[in-house]
Amino acid sequence: MKYTPYPFQTFAEQHLLDNLKAGAFLDMGLGKTVVTLSVIANVLLMEDIQKVLVIAPLAVAKDTWEDEIQKWKHLNHLRISKVLGTEKERLKALAVDADVYTINCENVPWLVQTLGKRQWKFDYLVVDESSKFKDQSSKRFKALRMTLPKFKRISILTGTPRPNSLMDLWSQIYILDRGQRLGDTITKYRQKYFNAFPTHSYTRYDVKVNENSSVGKANHYEKIVYRKISDICMSMKAADYVTLPEKIERVIKISLPEDVMLKYQRFEEELVHEIMDSDVEITAANSLVLTGKLLQFSNGAIYDDERRWHTIHDSKLQALSDILDVATSPVLVMYQFQHDYERISRKFKTSLPKLRTTEERKLWNEGKIPLAVAHPKSIGHGLNLQGGGNIIIWFGVPWSLELYQQANARLVRLGSRFSSVIVHHLLCKATVDMKALSSLHSKDRGQQGCMDFVKARIQYYESFI
Repeated sequence: MKYTPYPFQTFAEQHLLDNLKAGAFLDMGLGKTVVTLSVIANVLLMEDIQKVLVIAPLAVAKDTWEDEIQKWKHLNHLRISKVLGTEKERLKALAVDADVYTINCENVPWLVQTLGKRQWKFDYLVVDESSKFKDQSSKRFKALRMTLPKFKRISILTGTPRPNSLMDLWSQIYILDRGQRLGDTITKYRQKYFNAFPTHSYTRYDVKVNENSSVGKANHYEKIVYRKISDICMSMKAADYVTLPEKIERVIKISLPEDVMLKYQRFEEELVHEIMDSDVEITAANSLVLTGKLLQFSNGAIYDDERRWHTIHDSKLQALSDILDVATSPVLVMYQFQHDYERISRKFKTSLPKLRTTEERKLWNEGKIPLAVAHPKSIGHGLNLQGGGNIIIWFGVPWSLELYQQANARLVRLGSRFSSVIVHHLLCKATVDMKALSSLHSKDRGQQGCMDFVKARIQYYESFI
């Protein structure tokens, strides 16, 4: 297929070409892969660049980059080698003479250790979905950090540069400039732009408030950070440049049977009192455990201590069935727990495809899979699924804004044949379901929203003591 870039894609290409170290924060669905491959084709021809290393989520490294090379005529000449699979397969792929080498994020430490200092052969680094490197304490970031001086060019790509907070930017920008703009350590970055709120077992950081602001908002310091990185980073929102399918959100509020609701309330009270009685400070870890159990209950089943699950109610399964009865296109169901998948499969008497394989995704995009299920972690970045259907059903919503946005963007993206995408949320009234979705739609996102929910429930039950 002949590639005719949109004006915004041409602008993004030029930005990456003009800056040896550059960030392209392109909204999901704007075609950042074809943009970057066009840049790669250019620099391989015009500059002293021989080998390009692309680090991406596993499914993206496996399929998306190769698919784009095959799709566009001006990229067909690029040779790609996928450094994936077993160690033997990865070593074989490294030995192949190619232009572009893709590897998943988890194997970056292995790559750095395997090639060491003397065998390093990559000139150009592309980090696709750089938010995967937002944790500066992770093994993948520490390993990649060691190699940064070896690259002549570095590009980072993401549609969600700060999925949880402004803190997420530091390590991503460090990949580009090794601390030149936001400080050479995360500690210096925190001290300059954030206020710390210590608790018993963790420290929470919020962007500093501008004391001179009459409205007391933190956007003063956010603007300073954005200004510091504006020379090497550019950002584009899809709504400003292209007409994407309209996203229509529907919340289906489910009333649990009275006896089930009483069981939920007793279950929640027992879980909260376990934390209260243990006198443990509320942390992200125990908050996720507690809310995870409540979310399982809301979805209709729960694991025991031996990882066996037990059915509690079928309210969400019935609501799901009602939607499927009137669906006019293939449906993608997002699930949270393995027992969700198993119960949905039992309900419809079939082993439902999870869109994990290349063949399954191909069939989905051809409209040949009427009902598919997926966990947002497995399809959350970079996959093109817009050809199959235009209905998403969240069997249960996550706390992570990044997972939520990225999963929805698999269908709400450029090239869809649909004018709209309908996103259904199955939520049980008066349960943690409602708080999880509210948290996603507010500034109180991710782990902090989860912890605040637990603290609020503790205060509620303490009022009866």
